[in-house]
Amino acid sequence: MKKIATFLCSFFLLAQMFGQVFSDVTMESDITDVQPMTGIVLWTTNPAKNTDVISLEYSYMLYNQVVTDENVYDWSAVDDLLEAVASRGHQAILRFRFVYVGYQTSVPDYIKNLSDYHETEGLSEGVTTWFPDWTHPKLKDFTLQFYTKFAERYDDDPRLAFVQTGFGLWAEYHIYDGPFVLGQTFPSKAFQAEFLTHLDSVFVNTPWSISIDAADDTYSPFDVQPNLLNLQFGNFDDSFMAQEHPYVNELNWDFFGAERYKTSPAGGEFSYYTDWDQEHVLDWPNGAHGISYEDFASKFLISYIIGNDQPEYQSMERIKEASLASGYKFWVKSFKVAPDSAIIEIKNVGVGSFYYDAFPAVNGIRASESLKYLGKGESRVFHVGSGGDNPTLTIECDRLVPGQKIDFYGTTYVPVGIDELAQKGNSFKVFPNILKNGDVVAVELDKVPNDKLRLELFGANGQFVQSQSVDGRFNKLKINQLQSGTYFLLLQNAHDILGVQRIVVQP
Repeated sequence: MKKIATFLCSFFLLAQMFGQVFSDVTMESDITDVQPMTGIVLWTTNPAKNTDVISLEYSYMLYNQVVTDENVYDWSAVDDLLEAVASRGHQAILRFRFVYVGYQTSVPDYIKNLSDYHETEGLSEGVTTWFPDWTHPKLKDFTLQFYTKFAERYDDDPRLAFVQTGFGLWAEYHIYDGPFVLGQTFPSKAFQAEFLTHLDSVFVNTPWSISIDAADDTYSPFDVQPNLLNLQFGNFDDSFMAQEHPYVNELNWDFFGAERYKTSPAGGEFSYYTDWDQEHVLDWPNGAHGISYEDFASKFLISYIIGNDQPEYQSMERIKEASLASGYKFWVKSFKVAPDSAIIEIKNVGVGSFYYDAFPAVNGIRASESLKYLGKGESRVFHVGSGGDNPTLTIECDRLVPGQKIDFYGTTYVPVGIDELAQKGNSFKVFPNILKNGDVVAVELDKVPNDKLRLELFGANGQFVQSQSVDGRFNKLKINQLQSGTYFLLLQNAHDILGVQRIVVQP
């Protein structure tokens, strides 16, 4: 019925537009703030959380924080946390877990007290750790019921961005060290299949994710029930950008498929395998192991990454740059208006998708179509029953908390040819790419040039600003007396443009 109503609305709107004269509207608009539901994530306990360089906060939650007695749910711990996160203008990512190294399980007491329920005590990472008894039907029933109740309460709650879930250590879908027994300390594949299918049915709006470690058929049911891959879940990678990533993690990402990010987010956490990983993961331009976060985010289509320790090692400016390299970014390619109608074309020039309904609106009148699931590089055309001489274009979304808004690049964002060129790759990098007048941009070429090259800076409207010759692989460009806004730095020889990078000059 909803699809029919949307079709009829669009049909009558198009009929109304027929015969009208449309004129192009030039818009100068930029994205300088971290967008909702994207970027580097801090824990809710991090002292640096009161900042606009993040839009998301993360927290583990315990099942027995909510339930102690059978069928009795007290959501106050969840509500209090969500309210605190929202009060900072952020949204939450929650992960309920049963097992954490060195701790008792979070199985509710009414189950633990049953005479035929027997948990396993064992060593994990050298410390005593407890594991649930997955042979017991009460634990299975509770787990399914818990997510039914959780979804009933929070599936439409704008304070909640995403849900992570899983089994084993930290709910990461493994017991890499400890007493692993499938069907006992870890759920059977049959129950996992039931659980995953259940989550897909109860979460209608909120995206949910499981660890990429579920690609391992030692633990997961995908080998025996490959149809489970059709469920609409995302993935998180809790050792993101580890040195082993190219030949371990990447295989797990590939198992779940490159298109999964379109309908559920790709995320995770920076690797804690070594102190070096945490200290250098956001170093520019080589990260901890020779590849920048920006390159990783683009390759794995990352919406968010937990980087709780990063304020200890990186400036907040660098964390913001990394956040801005994550997730969706909307560009209004075209904005045409008539006296009472508008046609808008929007392209996603970011690296992630958008997972909730968001509507282009003209003068407060929303389009019937949504930006939901608009993937990287994809465009969509919207029709709105409002126009006029001085139209106001916004993107409206009901899944945001106060203080959040979805920004977009205006029609002047990309000079002619730059967008197509940027999709072909680059032969140089810049840092920082968000700066102020007087700052110096470091420019690193991929290799020592064997030709005479120049760097040329253009405004978003294509107007030439300044240039300088290239001297070796490493160069510096000083930014002076520029208006705030978006600029494009081109690397070129006498015959061709070799690459382009965007920089933003702030007031």
